[in-house]
Amino acid sequence: MKTFIVSRRQVFAVGLALSAAMIGLAPQPVQAAFPERPIKIIVPYPAGGGTDAIARSLAEALSKDLGQTVLVDNKPGAGTVLGNDFVSKSPADGYTLLINTSSFSIVPSLVNKLPYAGEAAFAPVAQLGRAPNMVLVSAKSRFKTAKDLVAFLKSNPGKLTYGSAGNGTTTHLAAESLKNVGKLDMLHVPYKGASPMITDLVGGQIDMGFATQPSAVGAMASGKLRLLAVTSGARSPAWPDTPTLAESGVPGYDAEVWYGIFAPAGTPAAVIKRLNDALRKAAQVEPVRRQISNEGLILSISTPEELGRLARAEEQRWKKLVKEQGISSD
Repeated sequence: MKTFIVSRRQVFAVGLALSAAMIGLAPQPVQAAFPERPIKIIVPYPAGGGTDAIARSLAEALSKDLGQTVLVDNKPGAGTVLGNDFVSKSPADGYTLLINTSSFSIVPSLVNKLPYAGEAAFAPVAQLGRAPNMVLVSAKSRFKTAKDLVAFLKSNPGKLTYGSAGNGTTTHLAAESLKNVGKLDMLHVPYKGASPMITDLVGGQIDMGFATQPSAVGAMASGKLRLLAVTSGARSPAWPDTPTLAESGVPGYDAEVWYGIFAPAGTPAAVIKRLNDALRKAAQVEPVRRQISNEGLILSISTPEELGRLARAEEQRWKKLVKEQGISSD
């Protein structure tokens, strides 16, 4: 009969193996389902504006679907850079989101050194919609149609002034894109916001203005402003009788504003999907649809991949325009 002698080392090794086996068989901790605490949407604009209004209507609808409070936090400053940067440096867990317009893709062209790595610092969640800017003149203007205006610009370079909500805004870039595509020349008069620009446009201090629907609709309704055209490539469902600038003598022109939701780069794909699904449901809630319509948006909830492609393409587009037109944010 053979005798087996087992060393302490062998006993220890067998014990480790058995322990590992038992750990493998033991129930593993279940990862908490997202979300398990409140979510915050950062708005890089002041409270009371259009983007803020959309964020607040979305927050209420999202709260019901996600089962957690969704808060809105305004962090305006530096042309949206302050709010963008805050989100880019937040934990990549889906609890801090950014809502922004196409300014998100314009800013990298106008700021020499961003505190974050452009669109690469973010994980796209969903595009919410898109809207045209509006080309407006005073009700007393000699220009009755967009074709009249474009024809005059072509034959009288540098003779007309246009107003925008400020250097580097979507209204400014829409006008500069028109100059670039149409080979037109007009003088930019930047304002600190849409309201003073609308006031001067009504008063005849500038010849024409580029504005968003919410900022101009009051003066239009009172008959003080005339809408000549929209800046989108196709007519807006909100203004079906208003032509595009592409139809009015500038073929190929298209400068829409889009709105999107972003999370910090590195946010798990499963969390992004949950948020995207929730946004799709929220967009069907009547108060959200009404608010989006009030802002002149065409509702269009995209996939994260579609928003990512849009943001990258737009960043390259505006970089090219800014360089060719010598645009500055100062």
